[in-house]
Amino acid sequence: MESTPVAPTVEELKADIGQEVTLLMEWILTCQSLTFFAFETQLIPRVFALGRLFVQLFLCIRQEQFRTMHPQPQPGYKRIDGRVRWLGTFFGKIRYWRTYFYRKGGGYHPLDIELGLTSDGFSMWIQSLAARIATKMSYAQAVVVLTMFLRWSPTQDSIETMVLGLGRHTGAWFEAAPAPEGDGEVLVIQIDSKATPTATEEELEKRRGPRRENPHPGSQRHRGRAARQRRGPKKRRKKGDKAKNGKMATIVTMYTLKQSVDGTLEGPINKKVYASYAPKRHAVAIARREADKRGFGQGSGKLIQIVTDGDNDLERYIEEYFPEAEHTIDVFHVTEYLWEAGQCLYKEGSDELVEWVEAQKELLYDGRAAEIVTEIDKRLAQLDPSKQSARKRLQKVREYINKRVDKMNYKELREQDLEISSGAVEGAVNYVIAKRFDSGGMRWIKERAEHLLQLRCIEVNGDWDAFIEFVHDRTREQAKQQRKNLSLKRTKPVPLPTYGLT
Repeated sequence: MESTPVAPTVEELKADIGQEVTLLMEWILTCQSLTFFAFETQLIPRVFALGRLFVQLFLCIRQEQFRTMHPQPQPGYKRIDGRVRWLGTFFGKIRYWRTYFYRKGGGYHPLDIELGLTSDGFSMWIQSLAARIATKMSYAQAVVVLTMFLRWSPTQDSIETMVLGLGRHTGAWFEAAPAPEGDGEVLVIQIDSKATPTATEEELEKRRGPRRENPHPGSQRHRGRAARQRRGPKKRRKKGDKAKNGKMATIVTMYTLKQSVDGTLEGPINKKVYASYAPKRHAVAIARREADKRGFGQGSGKLIQIVTDGDNDLERYIEEYFPEAEHTIDVFHVTEYLWEAGQCLYKEGSDELVEWVEAQKELLYDGRAAEIVTEIDKRLAQLDPSKQSARKRLQKVREYINKRVDKMNYKELREQDLEISSGAVEGAVNYVIAKRFDSGGMRWIKERAEHLLQLRCIEVNGDWDAFIEFVHDRTREQAKQQRKNLSLKRTKPVPLPTYGLT
């Protein structure tokens, strides 16, 4: 029926569906000799074809309903009925017909707006599915996976534009998203950063501009050889040069702990993550906004604990936005500093090194971090003056611990059953950022990666369906107000978020 050049009627589509169902039943009755694998393999395309007919029937019913309810166009507009369109759906591409209202300067398809269909040529479900898969794997792999299951897929470029389009709504979503229900009495916020590889200006210059004609369209090895000849030899990196050209993304993990009957704190409850390539101050400001939303505003009397690795910038912003919070330094991060200090004093791998570090760890866990500083001062005084490198490293450890002694009362924290490590955010760094953004050969542009990163956070938070509904309703309402068929897809990203920066 899809090849019919004129719009089918509801009755014609119903007849086609009845005929297809009958043919499908008759085919099943002839499958006695098939294996289940062969049967399922042949059944799937038939079911998808039937699904396309059902979608066509739905759209045809809605178009006839629209024509009945709106026999006249909007004032100032003229009307054309029966304008055809192809639409990519879960079941494949289908063709349908609808009314067009137009006037000088442009027009719109009111049925598409009423149904929440954008002008992109894909259903919201397909755009949602493609973007969601892209949060977990590369755009090229997303095409492969979609084709495996749907037997068709939007192109790689289309999926990227879907990600950029949906990504424009993430800021509004995070701001409008309701606070989770059933929170505990203690809010834990953990913050960390991760550098991901970004493209250099030299690499970006190669991407820009029109592509040269491919002299060997049928041979991948010759295409690569021709490209290498055009680029010329690569410059050899000097000692200390970084190939990664890493740019920092900051990630915030938030959850609550609930008081149990035996007095311990159970959790985590309602764990959420947020990440951005914007400056660290932005991430802390978002954490403040979310804490207020969850009922942990300043003056609430509720306990907020923040765990970091001792980053100086984060410490400044935490003092500004969370003056009432319990700021804790990750104990394992401090332990790494103890090992570095010990290696300045003893041979690596020696029993003396292990014994010294274990003695300092006992002081650390016993809430006596100040005594570690005293021990390092003693060792600095005894250290051979000629060992300048070891002295500098040991002094660095001493300054790190001394500056943060008040944030290392691990004995008291354990007695209160609070957190002393940042395991939750360390896991989020690996799962949310590293797995998707730090693989071999990747080179990101921060603004483009930002959209994908925030979509990945929404997916990890378990809020994807609510987010897509939010975008769908928001876009549909905008289209209604503007009387314009809007596009969700975008080719250019928006600038990095500025919340908390101005």
